[in-house]
Amino acid sequence: MNIKDAKEQIKNAITAYFTKDASGEYILPVEKQRPVFLMGPPGIGKTAIMEQIASEMGVGLLSYSMTHHTRQSALGLPFIARKTYNGKEYEVSEYTMSEIIAAVYDLMEESGIREGILFLDEINCVSETLAPIMLQFLQYKVFGRHRVPEGWIVVTAGNPPEYNNSVREFDIVTWDRLKRIDVEPDFGGWKEYAYEWGVHPAILSYLEIEKQSFYRVESTVDGKTFITARGWEDLSQMLRLYELHGIPVDGRLISQYVQNPNISRHFAAYYDLFVKYRSDYQIDKILEGKCPPDIIDRAKAAKFDERLSLLGLLLDAVGGRARETMEKDAVLTELMHALRDYKVKLAKSASGTPEGKLTAQIEKMRDKAAGAKAAGSQSRESLAVTKQVIEELEGIRAVLMGCTDGTAAFAEAKAAFDREKKALEKLAKGSTAKAFANAFLFLEQAFGGGQEMLIFVTELTQNPVTARYISKYGCDKYYEHNKDLLFYERQKEIDRVVEKLEL
Repeated sequence: MNIKDAKEQIKNAITAYFTKDASGEYILPVEKQRPVFLMGPPGIGKTAIMEQIASEMGVGLLSYSMTHHTRQSALGLPFIARKTYNGKEYEVSEYTMSEIIAAVYDLMEESGIREGILFLDEINCVSETLAPIMLQFLQYKVFGRHRVPEGWIVVTAGNPPEYNNSVREFDIVTWDRLKRIDVEPDFGGWKEYAYEWGVHPAILSYLEIEKQSFYRVESTVDGKTFITARGWEDLSQMLRLYELHGIPVDGRLISQYVQNPNISRHFAAYYDLFVKYRSDYQIDKILEGKCPPDIIDRAKAAKFDERLSLLGLLLDAVGGRARETMEKDAVLTELMHALRDYKVKLAKSASGTPEGKLTAQIEKMRDKAAGAKAAGSQSRESLAVTKQVIEELEGIRAVLMGCTDGTAAFAEAKAAFDREKKALEKLAKGSTAKAFANAFLFLEQAFGGGQEMLIFVTELTQNPVTARYISKYGCDKYYEHNKDLLFYERQKEIDRVVEKLEL
């Protein structure tokens, strides 16, 4: 299965493992909660989906690479304890708490989060001395005498032998204690994640043309060459930063991430063309509805590869507008919840000043965000939203200095919220909506109802950010052309049925 399906499988397993009965006990005993084992090539996103799962489910996450551990760090250090049996004292060997188990307890103390995921990567590459201990751990979730706390499930990951010379083959006894999920590289499954995290449009449009270059490992006379999903993602971040600082992007940078000489050279040439198209097509003018006629004529005459690059530029541009809008939408939604809580606090008690109550709420939000960050239970984006909400509340608090009336204080807070709401509506239904409408207008003028329009509509649907924007704020042109896409897909399905009947 692809990484997206694997993520859903793990989330389902966590939901099942965390189910409790009426008395608050976990229905599935700890020893029956099989550790999940993700088996797949390196760099396809196994670690990344664990971070996403923890954030989406609001649980803690602790990650370890088992290749960095010795028998002592996993099991604990031995010491001599004195115990009495039948009135006689004996010296007994015991072990200190494992570094890994101690880290779980530390995270729980620091964050206040009681449920989580212990993620052990490269589990099938442990040393020979550690292998028997890992078998015991996979069966009983125990290192030495110390068990993983209740409410923490174990997820492990490893690479197949052909990708790693250090891989240790598990026997049937071990496999029979694991919930195994085999993951394969898949561009389609990765693309949704890539849109969500803003992967550079040059990479996305290139891989649409060269899907076979998404993931490749080859053995040559000079050694192994490879390119992975992780490589493309890391390259994307560097492309964004180089462009931000005006640093030229060349083949030397690309080859540091795309470690296949042929693909590296090919993408470097494509990137140069992509940058040229970005300048030539004046995307900002298209989104403002001020596209010169010669740009439309050039698009009409362009070859299909150039048209795909143009679509990538347009999708990135409208996606950026949608992202900005939905980020502000998320801030406003969380601010609304915070102000509702503030209203309850104002009404509940007459003691304390409105400013003091808001200060206490802000500090509580800060502490909760710090705990979530330590536990890995909130994404960077979610924490950024919380930070902006706190800043908004601090602005409101500054206005409330000296105010003693709760009703007046909430009226000030609501007025600040209403201003932010109007600003969001102006953005969402104004400049962002205009950008979407003008992008569709340009495509209609350049390509009519051709396949370029179908690709554009399909990608807007697959992109989680643009899909969320359209779902909430609408887009008439999208709905209009989406009907055409549905008719087109239905016709293709009918054609396939007819072909089968003829055969």
